[in-house]
This record gives sequence, structure tokens and C-alpha cells, in this order.
Amino acid sequence: MTWGLAVLALAAGALAAVLGARLAVERRRARALAEERTQEGAAALALAASNERARIAREMHDVVAHTLSVVVAQADGGRFAGRTDPAAALTSLDTIADVGRSALAEMRALLGVLRDGDGDAALGPQPSLADIPALVASMREGGLEVSYVTTGTPRPLPIGAGLAAYRIVQEALTNVLKHAGPRATAFVQLRWEDDALALAVSDDGRGAAARGDGAGLGIAGMAERATVFGGMLTAGPRAGGGFLVRARLPLTPRTSPQMEDA
Repeated sequence: MTWGLAVLALAAGALAAVLGARLAVERRRARALAEERTQEGAAALALAASNERARIAREMHDVVAHTLSVVVAQADGGRFAGRTDPAAALTSLDTIADVGRSALAEMRALLGVLRDGDGDAALGPQPSLADIPALVASMREGGLEVSYVTTGTPRPLPIGAGLAAYRIVQEALTNVLKHAGPRATAFVQLRWEDDALALAVSDDGRGAAARGDGAGLGIAGMAERATVFGGMLTAGPRAGGGFLVRARLPLTPRTSPQMEDA
């Protein structure tokens, strides 16, 4: 009986030791997993911050490039008009003031996000497809002859795709104003297809003979915006002269979003 109790005691002790060792191993695994998750969370936050900075840089580039192009065109036109048509010169100054105020509001919103740095700062309303007619009108006021047409039945776009479409059209028209030449005309078309929104911005300007600014951010940024939503963009001189930008944005959101460029 005594030996039996001794054996049971030894077995219980061994079992306790095994369970203790197993518990210690599980605790170490739990700590390691928690540390790994913490590191993954930190990496995810860093990646999100990097993506947000890239997005803001893209937005700032679009706002500044568009605004300065309109301002320069209006200033040039106003300078010549001032000698013979003071009313036209005043209209140019009004346009410069309006475009400048709009750009200032957008820049303040974007810089507010950078300043706050916590991702909680709310941006004001962002442009969308509904704002493209106003964009076209502002480009006309900036001195660019541009036509706009939309065909097909409008359908809901994935969140953010409307802003991407607006920025693509804005950048393409800005490039026309900057590079196509003083007498170039532009044509903007939005075509609603069964499964996508197709955009086209063309002009009859200098085309392959146009000089770029060397930065290359404009076309790269437009292509990135399309790619983010599972779409595609092509841009280049047309065979008969001028330049053509085409983009296609799917109507259904992609399941594995990619990152963005500037």
C-alpha cells in the first residue's frame, strides 16, 4: 500500500512537471504570437501611413499643377487683353482669384491631414464625376477650347473611383493646357459600359512634338489611380497628331486593392 501511494505520488509529480513545462511552452508561444501580432500591427500602421502620404502627395500634385496652369494661361491672356480690352483683363483676374481660392481650400485640407498626423482629420468634400462639367467649364475659362460628352447609363462606382476619374480628366486637361499649344482643342468623353466606365481625353495639339516637364508624375499618377481600382490607362501621341489619354475603371470593386503611386 505504501509503495502504491509512493508510485502514485511520483506519477502525480511527474504529471505536474510535464503539465508545468507544457504550460510554460504555451505561455512562451502566446507571448511570441502577441509580439508578432504587435509587430504586424505596427507594420500595417506604417504601411497605411505611407499610403496616405502617397495619396496626399498625389492630390497636392494635381491641385498645384492644375491651378498653376490655369493661372499662367489667364495671366498671359489678361496681360495682352489689358492693352485693348480692359474688361477681358478683369475677367482673367476674376478667374485667377476663383481658381486660387479653390486651390487654397484644397491645400489647407490636405496640409491639415499632414499636420494632424493621426488620420482622424476630416477632409472636405472631394471632387467626383458630378464635378467634371464644372472642371471643363473652368478649363474653358482658362483659355482651353474643350468639348465634353457622356454616353450610356450612369451606374454606381466603387468608393473613391469617382475621385480617381475626376483627377484623371483634370490631369489630362492640364497637360493639354500646358503642352498641346496655344490653339489646341480638347475633347472629353465618358462612356458607361456594362461593366466599366471608360474615359477618353484627346486633343489636336503638338502630340509627339510637345515637350514634357521632365517630371513624369502626371501620366504615372493617372495610371496609378486607374490601377488601384483594377482598371488600366494608356497615354501617348496619336498617329494623326495630338495626344490621347484613355482609362477604364471597372464598376465592381477589386478584392485585393493595390498600393498607389505619386
